[in-house]
Amino acid sequence: MQFSLRRANKARARRLRRSGETVKPTTSTSGWTCPSCAQLVATPFCPGCGERPLLPRDLSLRGVFDKVLQALTSIDGRMIRTLRALLGRPGSLTLAFQTGQRRPYLGPIQVFLLANVIFFGAQTLTHLNVFSSPLGSHLHDQDWSALAQQMVAHHLAEKQTTLAAITATFDRSAVFNAKWLVILMALAFALALPLASPHSRRPFATHVVFALHVYAFLLLLFSAGVSVAAASALIGGPSLTAPAMDNALSLLLLAASAAYLYVAVGVVYGGTPAGRLAKTALLSLYAAALVLGYRFLIFAITLAFT
Repeated sequence: MQFSLRRANKARARRLRRSGETVKPTTSTSGWTCPSCAQLVATPFCPGCGERPLLPRDLSLRGVFDKVLQALTSIDGRMIRTLRALLGRPGSLTLAFQTGQRRPYLGPIQVFLLANVIFFGAQTLTHLNVFSSPLGSHLHDQDWSALAQQMVAHHLAEKQTTLAAITATFDRSAVFNAKWLVILMALAFALALPLASPHSRRPFATHVVFALHVYAFLLLLFSAGVSVAAASALIGGPSLTAPAMDNALSLLLLAASAAYLYVAVGVVYGGTPAGRLAKTALLSLYAAALVLGYRFLIFAITLAFT
């Protein structure tokens, strides 16, 4: 009966709007009339559509300004709160998502995309790439260089072109592909989490959310890393291309990642310190292998479409 009355009220509201009339959000001692549903409401918000009564100050210049300010500060507040939890309380965002506390924070996809934008913005400004390499590096400096040389030779013969003709296009496309396909690493990482914690009985969605949060942290950590390397080169110190700087920064980032993962695993999955340490070691090695696999995947995909 209540559902039929609500449908009738909505139909009446639509007829009034088509005829040019409006349903005013009148208020009385018993409540107010929803302008969208045309039904009497006794709560601050309409239970049918979420509408609220229109106040005179809402149409004033100050009211519009207050709404804009409220929207901006709400977004900024959620963003700052989310970044603070992501960086300062490992695993807390995943735990909040799992327990249903989702309104105070950005969603896991939003967090990942935000970190992705920051990371590739840092790479663009510093001209340093982490997940992609130029074609020359694949051919001569990587563990798969012998295989890469065979693949490139076959590609050149098939396309009847030269190495010089495709190098510039390959290098640009590799950076672009690495930017938009980075989520594949997070999803691959999520597949290993049920194996690392077989007794946790967490739904797979929790593993995916945990992986997105971990990789969001890693992207922000890498952003700091390339920024430090660029700042060092700017003041005359060693850059990321110098072996000493590359090795030192890599070890520092690896230690920070392992420490973060150790705490996050304990918060989300629990376990003894020894068990968490073993999981952290295995997951860290797996994540490092994913980076290498991802770089080769970017090479293969980019070569195929160059």
